[in-house]
Amino acid sequence: IAYEPIWAIGTGRTATPEQAQEACAHVRREAGSVLDGAALRVLYGGSVSPETAAELVAQLDVDGALVGGASLNPESFAAIVHAA
Repeated sequence: IAYEPIWAIGTGRTATPEQAQEACAHVRREAGSVLDGAALRVLYGGSVSPETAAELVAQLDVDGALVGGASLNPESFAAIVHAA
């Protein structure tokens, strides 16, 4: 499941790691009530960049990143993959 705050779509703004953790934990709790919680993966999307990726994916309930515009630049995308 991917989560992206509405205010981050196309704006270049990203959540703080704490905000991403809180939102992804909420998604995990809600979805885990009807899906296999052990198999569930929650991705954070919202202007993920090489500068923010490591802190975002380090959060307990953030299993990865849904990369948008940064994926169009090979160097940027590679830096995000490396950070994650």
